[in-house]
Amino acid sequence: MFYYVLKYVVLGPMLRVLFRPRIEGLENIPEEGAAIVAGNHLSFSDHFLMPAILKRRITFLAKAEYFTGPGIKGRLTAFFFRSAGQIPVDRSGKDAGQAAIREGLGVLGKGELLGIYPEGTRSHDGRLYKGKVGVAVMAITAQVPVIPCAMVGTFEIQPPGQVVPKIKRVTIRFGEPLDFSRYAGMENQKAAIRAVTDEIMYAILGLSGQEYVDEYAAKVKAAEQEAAPPKKFRKLRR
Repeated sequence: MFYYVLKYVVLGPMLRVLFRPRIEGLENIPEEGAAIVAGNHLSFSDHFLMPAILKRRITFLAKAEYFTGPGIKGRLTAFFFRSAGQIPVDRSGKDAGQAAIREGLGVLGKGELLGIYPEGTRSHDGRLYKGKVGVAVMAITAQVPVIPCAMVGTFEIQPPGQVVPKIKRVTIRFGEPLDFSRYAGMENQKAAIRAVTDEIMYAILGLSGQEYVDEYAAKVKAAEQEAAPPKKFRKLRR
């Protein structure tokens, strides 16, 4: 119930007025039945903008940290994500990927829309990174279409680390549904799920026009942080 209050009364109308999103390919979202919407992830704002413009309810697999943050801000964030029907996923353990797949298949099993960011985390520099294979496993196992989605301009309005977004127009593009029925029964074959994942990422790339990096975003980010000088040293150099 609260999901629809947010969407149609509180948050949705405000986002449409402030960001005036251009919406392309909305007809590619099926009116009923299970499907996966797989998109790039450039900004915290993505969590709000895409659901706000969709006619159907969409459930995202959200990182567990959104539900466990400290203080008033943490409690408000957790309340919002729970009220919006988002599912917390712990990404820290070795079985985190399997847990996310189980949760996602549960959503699809109910004939609903599942939203997922195959990169696994927000892009820290605006580029598109290699996709993780969980989206392919779910698509093949559940035998559902995957609709690629590109958020364009959200990195500019709210890059990682920026709390308050800039008021600027954004574009949300949906591509034609991708059918992976030819891979039925191959969800445990590494070559198959990698091929499906790469096809999804290529479709997102075609919609977004981003620079592509054939490495995982988390790995690149960690390497850059490790190579960067300590903060105190950076201040001294100035």
